[in-house]
This record gives sequence, structure tokens and C-alpha cells, in this order.
Amino acid sequence: MTSHAGVVSNPPGKSGDQPLVRVIACVLERGNRMLVGMRPDNKRHGGLWEFPGGKLEPGEGDLEAAARELDEELGIDVYAVDRVMAELHDEGSVYNIVFRRVRARGEPEAFEHSELKWATLHELEKMPLAPTDAQFVRMQLA
Repeated sequence: MTSHAGVVSNPPGKSGDQPLVRVIACVLERGNRMLVGMRPDNKRHGGLWEFPGGKLEPGEGDLEAAARELDEELGIDVYAVDRVMAELHDEGSVYNIVFRRVRARGEPEAFEHSELKWATLHELEKMPLAPTDAQFVRMQLA
């Protein structure tokens, strides 16, 4: 098992016969609030809230992926990613989700999500989150 900042995750490698796909979940903060977006109904976990981000393309690092994804999804300019807050396997998929604080310029707009919301951890705890995002929030509150 791997451990990042005291967070234990599933071992890297393979999930079934497929290699794990690294996904960055970007934690944007304003004061004590974090930005989440509601997934479109036609996607996996549609109608649930998630931290923005997405799959890394071949050869991309977390900074490059965060910059590309948040430009596409929110129209903002990412200039830094901070430490890994958690690394969790998304149950029932090949996704290994890495939650990282991200620093960016600009005002987020919902280009891919049906809605955006700034919420505290306690508000997030009560919202219908995608399963791995909910697990991350519970870990942050623990």
C-alpha cells in the first residue's frame, strides 16, 4: 500500500486486467469553501457533485493535466498544484484519483458541469457527491 500525507490508498498497479488510470481531482479553495461541480446527467455519476479535474493524458504530469482540464471545464488558469491530499481508487473502475490543492487565476464558469458551488466541508458532507469524492470529504473531516 502507498501512503501520502498520512492517507493510505489501494496499491498502484492493475485493477483486474486493466492498468489503473491516473485522474487528478482539483481542490480549489476560497477561504473555507471548496469548488465542486454537478456532473451532467448523461455521464457516470450524473447528477452527483464532484471536484473538477480529469484523466491525465500520456506524458502529462499533474500540473499539466490540471491546467488543461480546468481550462476546458472552468475557463481558469492553473499556475500551481500543491501536495497530494489523498490518493484513492474509484471502486468499480480503473481510476486512481489523486486529490490535490490547485491554485488558479480567473472566475470559474460551468462549461462541462451543469452547476458549480462553493461549499464548506460540512456542507459538502450533506451533498450528494460522487462516491470517491464523498470518501475524500469524510477523510478531510476525520
